[in-house]
Amino acid sequence: QVQLVESGGGSVQAGGSLRLSCAASRYIYSSSCMGWFRQAPGKEREGVAVIDNDGSTVYADSVKGRFTISKDNAKNTLYLQMNSLKPEDTAMYYCAADVWGCPVPVTRWLLDRHYSYWGQGTQVTVSS
Repeated sequence: QVQLVESGGGSVQAGGSLRLSCAASRYIYSSSCMGWFRQAPGKEREGVAVIDNDGSTVYADSVKGRFTISKDNAKNTLYLQMNSLKPEDTAMYYCAADVWGCPVPVTRWLLDRHYSYWGQGTQVTVSS
């Protein structure tokens, strides 16, 4: 049973924008800490942005001011609006969720080991 489905990736020039979407099953969406992670070739997966059920958010320093994570409760969908994209943002982007809520303390939110559900990923390529 597919739980998380990402979409919206693609190729864009530096300075451009993309919006990623992650459609979640109702069970996961309603009780979860949800976030976006990315993995570039030859690099470890890293946390990009996370949002909890109360709407609190955490961002990686590398994307602060450029990326925005949000949720649409009516659609059970998580979004990542990415603006001012840079070539170093090129990666496979994954949606992740954990039904037990976000870890404590908040400094752990961007650690991928806390998340049980993962999407299949969507590729983002930014050219210079």
